[in-house]
Order: sequence, then C-alpha cells, then structure tokens
Amino acid sequence: MQHAGHQTITGRLATGAADFVYLPIEVPQGVRQIDVSYRYDKPAVAPGVLGNSCDIGIFDQRGTALGSDGFRGWSGGFRTEFFINAGEATPGYLPGPVRAGTWYVVLGPYQVAPQGLTYEVKLTLTFGAPPAPFTPHYPPQKVAGTGRGWYRGDGHLHTVHSDGRRLPAEVAAGARAAGLDFMVSTDHNTSSSHAIWGPLGGPDLLIITGEEVTTRNGHYLALGLPPGDWIDWRYRSRDGAFDEFAREIHRRGGVVVPAHPYCPYVGCAWKFGYEQADAVEVWNGPWTGDDESAVNTWDSMLVASVRGSQPWLPAMGNSDAHSVPQVIGLPHNVVLAERLSADAVLAAVSAGRSWIAESSTVSLDFTVTGHGRTAQIGDRLSLPRDEPITAVAKISGVPNAVVRFLTDEGQVQQTSLDAGGAGTVSWPTTPSLAAYVRVEVRHLKADGTPGNGGAMGPDLQLGPMAALSNPIFLGRR
Repeated sequence: MQHAGHQTITGRLATGAADFVYLPIEVPQGVRQIDVSYRYDKPAVAPGVLGNSCDIGIFDQRGTALGSDGFRGWSGGFRTEFFINAGEATPGYLPGPVRAGTWYVVLGPYQVAPQGLTYEVKLTLTFGAPPAPFTPHYPPQKVAGTGRGWYRGDGHLHTVHSDGRRLPAEVAAGARAAGLDFMVSTDHNTSSSHAIWGPLGGPDLLIITGEEVTTRNGHYLALGLPPGDWIDWRYRSRDGAFDEFAREIHRRGGVVVPAHPYCPYVGCAWKFGYEQADAVEVWNGPWTGDDESAVNTWDSMLVASVRGSQPWLPAMGNSDAHSVPQVIGLPHNVVLAERLSADAVLAAVSAGRSWIAESSTVSLDFTVTGHGRTAQIGDRLSLPRDEPITAVAKISGVPNAVVRFLTDEGQVQQTSLDAGGAGTVSWPTTPSLAAYVRVEVRHLKADGTPGNGGAMGPDLQLGPMAALSNPIFLGRR
C-alpha cells in the first residue's frame, strides 16, 4: 500500500537575492518517490528592466557543497515540475534511491524584478516499496576499426534533458542526417542524458558525453566527461572556483571550451578568462555579429600568442541546437583525429587540428608548403625567416565564395570563386612576413556583391562565414 504526504513552501525574494536559495525537505524512511512543482509571480516591469526568472533543481541527503555527490538534477527554468524515484526520473534529474535525510530544493533566481519574486513550491512524498533500480546505458566512447582521418562533429547539442525540445533519439538522427561522424551531448548543468545515449550510437556515429556548465558569468562546455560525471556551475568569476573545476575536467580527461563568449543574454557573456581553456567556441549557430566579435577576439589572442610564450587557443564552431528549426551541424568541426574515439577527437580539438564548416557539403583542404615540406592545420612549418613558402586552400561547396587569407597583419589576400563553388587559391609569402596564416570562406553579402575590401583592405561588409580554419604557424619559435 502507498500513501503520500504533501507540503507547500512559500517565500519572497527581494532584488539582490542570493544566486541560489536552498529549501530544506525532511525525507523520512520509506519514501518511494519525490514530486516537486513550483511557480512564481511575473509582475509587469518597465521596458529595459529585468523581470522575474527562477530556475529549480534538487540535491539529496548527501549535501549541497560545491561538486557534491548530492546532486540529483536541474531543469533550470524549462520545467515547472519533476519527480525522482529509484527507477526513473523526469529528464534532467537522476533516478536512484530515495534515502532518508534532509534534501534541498534549490531555487536559482537569476533575474528578480524590482517588485521582488514570490514563489510557491509544492512537495509530494509518496511512500511504498521502491521500483526496480534504473539501469544506465552509456554510449561507447570509441568506434572500433577506425584510423587516422578527418571526422565531422557537432560539440554543442541540447535535448529534453535540459532546455531542448528534441529527444535524444531525434538529436542522434539529426546528427546522422547532417553527415556527422560524432556529436557531444552538452545539456545544461546535468548529466542525466548520458545514461540514455547507449543504444543511439553506432559504427556510423560516436556520441561523446559532456555538459554545458551554465554559470552566472558565462557558459562553458565540458567535453568528454566520463559518462555519468557532472560538473558544478554554482559560482561566479569572483568566487575563484572556475579554475578548480577546469582542472577537475582535465583530470577526468575532458576539455574546457568557453561557449558563445559574446552572447548578449544575462549571464551568458564570458567573464572567466581563457587561461584554463583548451579551445574557444567562436562560431555558435547561424552566423551573427556575436560570432564576428568572437573571431576578432580570437585572432587577437593568436597574435598575442606568437608575440609571447603563451600557448595558442584553437577555435571551435558548434550549432548549440535546441529545437526545430535550429539546424544540427550548423556549424560543426572537421577534426584530424588518430581514430574515431572521444580521446582522439578531443586531442585533435585541443591541438587545433580542425576547421569549421557550415554544413557537410563544404570542403576545405588547407596546407602550407616550403622547402619540400608540408604543414596542415594546427601545425608549424619551421623554416628560416626568408624561406619561400606557399599557402594553398582548396574549397568546394560554397558558390560565389569569398576566400580570405589572414595573418597576424590581418587580411593579406581576398579571392572570389565562381558559381560552381569550387576552386584552389594560393598565396606566396615567407615566415618573416607572416607568423601564421589561416583561411576564412565567406558568402557574398545579402545584396549579392562581394564587397569592396580588396586584397589590402578588409571588407567589414562580408557575408556570413561558410568555413573557418585554425591557423598554420610559420617559422621557428
């Protein structure tokens, strides 16, 4: 026989409330399932003033300390109710034993209107025998029989386990339809989807587990987390916790990638610096001015790296697709990996052996040759300063493209392709004139013209990006 206990918690938060509010719940022995629902008021505010927005999640009796094993799920502001029992849970939450002790419903009031925020949380504790335990099905982290080659993949994707509207099966199908070889699961602040992906991968699609860590001072991707692992997000830049969590990701074999660093929404813009980053997402979804700013900042960091002794930071591009009509694989990364496995793909990303494509119809082969030697993307062609070298880019799949060679001086050559969208473009130079060279392939402007920048005057009116390479470095360090 089962019976239930009900409880309602109400309260009010003023402007300036803590980032996270912890509501204790006493869970006695014999509870089979916890159900939680919540609501909060949304008073009208003046234009330009932030209104109320409040996230929700839960921790169990193991506690709420940063990185605690007590984490049991998070749905942000995407859901108004959830449940947990031993055998199943609402997407975003972790099924497992419901043990006695003090649990905590966590509210995240990331926007509070001047009038304040009034909330109501309703709890139902259902007693009875627990259901059969949940069995996770994690995806394999390698595809057997693969070797060195160029592999395409989207490293930033969401499902119903956070704020996406696609089921994991729909995301996997979308990745296949986009011509991808791999994808990374990066739901916000939870690992709950990891245990669902197992049957959805296969010899034609590697599914890598990860998380988008959504802090109040920017979002970052923790790519390649061991299946089931979770990274905490409850800190700001001023708290000094990011560096430790970045190191923890590295210890677990993952990589750290700040996401959409110029995102204009509250809490999205990146404020933690790049010292712990392994790459940076410079292109997020359809090309916008935010991406233009990110690429410009990234290029400035490349210049700083060749000027000093700091390592350079590779670029990534990902779709960040949540739901229809957002396109999985727009854009995606094309990486030169030793095999199709999580560790090899992430090693290629961290080394910058990759370029970014808007779709699988776009092809880019970019090399630099000199003195009988050839360097590929992410490599260094270590030759004397005055040795003649030639950068060569072979492009297909971008009709009427504008192909740009860029160095630490800026744009050094701009060439247009015809309506066939295929061609080979070359640029001769020496290491004394260019510390690195990279390629951008752009569409025409909306009015159908390539602009008036010319070879020595960068065109600020260029159209959206179609392909973007990481650099090839020139000369001896």
